[in-house]
Amino acid sequence: MSRGDRPPGAPHPAPQHPWRPADIPDQSGRTALVTGTTVGGLGHHTALELARRGARVVLAGRSESRLAETYAAVRREVPGAALDKLVLDLADLDAVRRAAGRAAALGPLDLLVNNAGVMATGHSRTGDGLELQMATNHFGPFLLTGLLLPQLAAAPAGRVVTVSSLMHRMARSAPLDDPRHPAGHYRRWPTYARSKLANLLFTYELDRRARRAGLALTALAAHPGFAGTHLVANGRYGRPSGGQASILDAAVRALSSQAPDAGAWPSLMAATADLPGSTFCGPGGLGELRGLPGVVTSSGLAHDETAQRRLWEISERVTGVRYP
Repeated sequence: MSRGDRPPGAPHPAPQHPWRPADIPDQSGRTALVTGTTVGGLGHHTALELARRGARVVLAGRSESRLAETYAAVRREVPGAALDKLVLDLADLDAVRRAAGRAAALGPLDLLVNNAGVMATGHSRTGDGLELQMATNHFGPFLLTGLLLPQLAAAPAGRVVTVSSLMHRMARSAPLDDPRHPAGHYRRWPTYARSKLANLLFTYELDRRARRAGLALTALAAHPGFAGTHLVANGRYGRPSGGQASILDAAVRALSSQAPDAGAWPSLMAATADLPGSTFCGPGGLGELRGLPGVVTSSGLAHDETAQRRLWEISERVTGVRYP
């Protein structure tokens, strides 16, 4: 197929030089849903750049007030931005089902960016009996993606981008325990690492299943390196600012290798560059902490097909959703 014959909405070929935000092609006619779009975070900057290039962007987040803030912030930068809002709490499986039901009115979806997440929270269980980090970072996105799959498959070249982390390399095992009765003592950072490993296990299995089912859908992943977002403070104190949370947030920003907008570049590359399914994008600098994004590698455990399949089966049982 020649470039002129590419289907509408298909990504353009990846640039031969290092990828930059200027390489994002025209997104007119495409609809993208981005989760976790709180102002100042990775999702906000991902949504902003997609809107700047002409995409219709659905801002998905936990509260109407936070969504209104992001809506206003994007509109200040891009006055004519085509924006929608979707209240979505990924930690509540019923709330995910309700949000997906409302999203059905959007029609075909060209892009889903599973960006929302929590980091190193204190021990907490959701109303579904799931540990909070696994619920928010994996089971909620798994359910959302499955429920939106018909709309993604209806697009000319649907794409799912899931945001993982360098921390996935710290996971010593895949999260394959009974999610409602996990073994061992809860430890916030190892649990976070396993939830980020789950993002990659999910991505690789989703991409393989989509190919086998003959769907016009690819799944990719990205990580931001070390970006100065509110995620650490929010995980430690349950809020991004105020008292000790503000002190921790300021320390993270002072020590971080790059700003949140640069942290969003790997997600934007994964979302818009002409890349094959199962590609993992991250910063190209030393230790993948910062720099222009490129294609990076993931841990050997992330490529364990038995672990991918077992986590998938567990996730279908927990969420009740069935993929092809």
